[in-house]
Amino acid sequence: MNKRILGDSGLEVSAIGLGCMSMTGVYGAPTDRQAMIELVRAAVARGVTLFDTAESYGPFVNEELVGEALAPVRQQVVIATKFGFDIDLATGQRRGGLNSRPEHIRAVAEAALKRLKTDVIDLFYQHRVDPNVPIEDVAGAVRDLIQAGKVKHFGLSEPGVETVRRAHAVQAITAVQSEYSLWWRGPEIELLPTLEELGIGFVPFSPLGAGFLTGTIDKTTQFGSGDFRSAVPRFAPEAMDANMALVDLVRDVATRKGATPAQIALAWLLAQKPWIVPIPGTTKLTRLEENLGADAVTFTAEELQQISSAAARIPLEGARLPEAVLAMTGR
Repeated sequence: MNKRILGDSGLEVSAIGLGCMSMTGVYGAPTDRQAMIELVRAAVARGVTLFDTAESYGPFVNEELVGEALAPVRQQVVIATKFGFDIDLATGQRRGGLNSRPEHIRAVAEAALKRLKTDVIDLFYQHRVDPNVPIEDVAGAVRDLIQAGKVKHFGLSEPGVETVRRAHAVQAITAVQSEYSLWWRGPEIELLPTLEELGIGFVPFSPLGAGFLTGTIDKTTQFGSGDFRSAVPRFAPEAMDANMALVDLVRDVATRKGATPAQIALAWLLAQKPWIVPIPGTTKLTRLEENLGADAVTFTAEELQQISSAAARIPLEGARLPEAVLAMTGR
């Protein structure tokens, strides 16, 4: 597995990380805990060093799983987790909304350290921008945690560019995490140029379009009641029928390159910038190995241009997330 450095931070990670959210639900019922621990360790054995979790995944159970899985190899890996939702730290009850008050950030960090079985959080993201707390106060709270040796690096998830600039002026941001793929190219307009200017790394989540770019989903796919995609407009049957043109494009490229659609989608992301590190999630070893195989897929400049141009000509239907989620992101 090749390595990459997130921006100017010096934080070196595997070119492809592992998003762990789906291991405890979101895409359906939680999977067997021991099987997921073994999957995380299988990823380590295959060269993955960046693992992404959050207090809100569960809540709490995802961090606990990741902490247990990585405890034997803690010094070999980078653990990213997140704060920012209003969750009762004693009960795990979601109180609704956001909470990035400095005192809450400090409490979340202490709780996360225990769940992750570690004495330092490698990368601590604000999960969503809290409109009720100045981003300068958020960055200052994380700066204090860094100075105390409890956090190494600061990150933001789904921020706007002005938020990035304001936070970065208080505490250097190592990475920004937002959705990005051939399925959603919004970050290309403002975010990626800003990150390049400031020397900040980029960690795309949903790099496979929540599974759509794998070519295994179509309008006949039935999502379970616990699968968040059942509420996503872009996954409505009529939208998927129109959006299959993008899958067909990726599938054609995969055939020519002797790869899978998922590998093409991930390799395209890797080719955009050397400081981009996607974090596809999975609960299956076969999919993990397939995703990691994208690191070996290369494109010529002409091939990249052809893919990007062809994809840009395909009008995609449906919002990328439900309206309530989009409102919370501030986008």
